[in-house]
Amino acid sequence: MQPLEGITVVALEQAVAAPLATRHLADLGARVIKIERPGVGDFARAYDTTVGGLSSHFVWLNRSKQSLTLDVKAAEARAVLGRLLTRADVFVQNLAPSAAERVSLGTGELRQKYPRLIVCNLSGYGASGPYRDKKAYDLLIQSEAGLLSITGTEEEPSKAGISVADIAGGMYAYSAILTALFMRQLTGQGTTIEVSLFEALGEWMGYPAYYTKYGGKAPARTGAAHAAIAPYGPFESGDQKRVFLGVQNEREWERFCRVVLQRRELATDPRFDSGSRRVANRRDLHVTIEEVFSRLTASEIIARLEEAQIANARMNSVQEFIEHPQLASRKRWREIDSPVGKLSALIPPVDVAGVEPVMGPIPSLGQHSDLILTEIGFDAPTVQSWRERGVI
Repeated sequence: MQPLEGITVVALEQAVAAPLATRHLADLGARVIKIERPGVGDFARAYDTTVGGLSSHFVWLNRSKQSLTLDVKAAEARAVLGRLLTRADVFVQNLAPSAAERVSLGTGELRQKYPRLIVCNLSGYGASGPYRDKKAYDLLIQSEAGLLSITGTEEEPSKAGISVADIAGGMYAYSAILTALFMRQLTGQGTTIEVSLFEALGEWMGYPAYYTKYGGKAPARTGAAHAAIAPYGPFESGDQKRVFLGVQNEREWERFCRVVLQRRELATDPRFDSGSRRVANRRDLHVTIEEVFSRLTASEIIARLEEAQIANARMNSVQEFIEHPQLASRKRWREIDSPVGKLSALIPPVDVAGVEPVMGPIPSLGQHSDLILTEIGFDAPTVQSWRERGVI
């Protein structure tokens, strides 16, 4: 039995944040009914066509779900949604601000009609405040939360290469839904969950926020280096390859000087004999390290780092990540079905003893509409009529 077997989630979702939350619920065995706009569906379906004609985002976020097309603005949709929510345990939505209220899916109305229902609303900035109705995309949240100001090089800010605000919001929604299910087990009552992408990413900005509030200035943009730790980041080898390393404390610094640099005296050099002094004298520190590394190959540097038990890594490409021996050794890849055939997918990163994650197909648009509508009591002629009129 899957951990969430018997739990039904109705998701009026799009893009990344809500679909990520519900996909994790589906991975644990929940039935996720994804409501999509007739004809076009979740707009993430059209982000690209790189996965055999499917969108890479959609494939990542929507396995194991059932797709029901429904024009939620149509009068007939109220009856469908009413029957679905009567049977549901969780309702998740990340529509534009106020859109849920306009189609009678506001939190107050839902909680009154369905007291055992867990209602999860994901938004850009939250349900109140001056930014409540402001449009919110991942890049814009990264900007408003200050992440861009500390990410990139000294000359140029840069966004993170993945949708970190969406991912943060989706993961907090996922964990909150699990918490709410546990609470309902104790109280018999549902609850309301509010997650904003801005506040989710704000939680991840904890270190720079404290550093700035109490240190008087923000962490500097340092590329792949670290604003508060040195040496930390990339260094070039004699064979023009980059080796990444991080020295976290004075014991490691001493070993780094003795074993890796083979210059024991640097451990007590007054420029480098504490973490704060190494940061303050970062340029001198890097010159000193690069003088040694320029005479070594990347493999030789990594061998010395391993001997000294200093954390290190090579800079892999995405393809090298896909082919990573650690993933292969731990059998993290599975095959899933999709409208374009078999696809590879990483299993969820949390292993629960005795539980094999659900790795179901990617649904085609509206694939399960007839099944779901028949199941909740609508007859075939009605369903066909709705299809002809664009209701589903």
